Amino acid sequence: MEDNLVYIGTKPVMNYVLAVVTQFNAGAKEVVIKARGKTIVRAVDTAEITVRQFLTNVTKKEVTISTDTVETDEGPTNVSAIQIVLSCK
Repeated sequence: MEDNLVYIGTKPVMNYVLAVVTQFNAGAKEVVIKARGKTIVRAVDTAEITVRQFLTNVTKKEVTISTDTVETDEGPTNVSAIQIVLSCK
């Protein structure tokens, strides 16, 4: 399962869509998209574009939201996080 994980960063959305599509084309039954903070928007866009435009046989199986604690120079800070599980029908 950990091999089928796509961490979202600051690259263009289509880079992550390609990563997800590649995972499914390689035979993965599920792919997990993870993001924190400002990149959550990009994670949602990645999931929606993948399901609506590229892989119509893939559905959103589970969406989990949480709060992670991150150490910064000013001390611990809470950061929102999302995990989207896409599954092949």
